[in-house]
Amino acid sequence: MTRRTDILTHTAEIDVDHAAPMRAYVARPAEDARPAGVIVAGELFGISAHVRDVCERLAGLGYLALAPDLHHRSAPGIELPHDAAGRERGLALLQQMSRAQVLDDVRAATVHLRAHSSNQVGMVGLSVGGHVAYLAATELDLAAVAVLYGGWIPSTEIPLSRPDPTIARTAAINGRVLFLVGDNDHIVPSDDRRAIADALSSADVRHELVEYPNASHGFLCDRRPTYDPAAAADAWRRIETLLREELQ
Repeated sequence: MTRRTDILTHTAEIDVDHAAPMRAYVARPAEDARPAGVIVAGELFGISAHVRDVCERLAGLGYLALAPDLHHRSAPGIELPHDAAGRERGLALLQQMSRAQVLDDVRAATVHLRAHSSNQVGMVGLSVGGHVAYLAATELDLAAVAVLYGGWIPSTEIPLSRPDPTIARTAAINGRVLFLVGDNDHIVPSDDRRAIADALSSADVRHELVEYPNASHGFLCDRRPTYDPAAAADAWRRIETLLREELQ
């Protein structure tokens, strides 16, 4: 594989309240000293090759992209395979991840980005990272948030969505939200999609919710059998537009 010369990558250590320092994967354009920042919240699997790919693609578009290790308290540095065993382990780790902890992590990531980039910060979240992005948008100053197939937002099945469902906090979102999901997504069923769309509309949040016909959970990841090239291409087009219009 040819090494890219237009971006730079490294691992950062970020101070977090009430916890040991958190590692993060960072990718940035080689020529821009103060790009806008984008937090990338990954799936259950940790900072996987797919998450690093997303960071590097965003860096190629001119952003300082940072993927925090959201498992840093329970399994620092873990990278799980995209298979049944990896998902089972990831779900177990998810049960150890509280709302307050994740908000501390994302808050620390925004502080780091603002110290090393322009003041504008957005977020891209994948699967459970999509839930994290939606949650963070209710608490932090994020100009743009792209939520890709974020699960459990209307329910209380996971600690991230307790004591009140994350959807109940929608009115606190100030930035623009792009929600992308496949209509065959078993993690984000149609009832959940309708509830999220209704909550965003009722709260007058600037948003767009896009459902891709026949696409399944994880359609953006070309390392998974559910990868959908057409849906992924359209999703990336919309993400690029969102970030360009809100961050630049």
